[in-house]
Amino acid sequence: MSDMASLTVRQTASPIRRAKDQRATLVGLGLNRVGRVATLDDTPSVRGMIRKVQHMVEVVEG
Repeated sequence: MSDMASLTVRQTASPIRRAKDQRATLVGLGLNRVGRVATLDDTPSVRGMIRKVQHMVEVVEG
């Protein structure tokens, strides 16, 4: 993580009554509770995961 940019993501909504793959994506991002924050490498795969659950998360810092 030395040269790579990072993203800080906060979960803003509950995964209750959401599709299993969306719940799994949140877990993959290191989120599983409303208000939890995760700092992740800024890679295309992480961006895709964030896009998949964009209605339940917010990017805090870019």
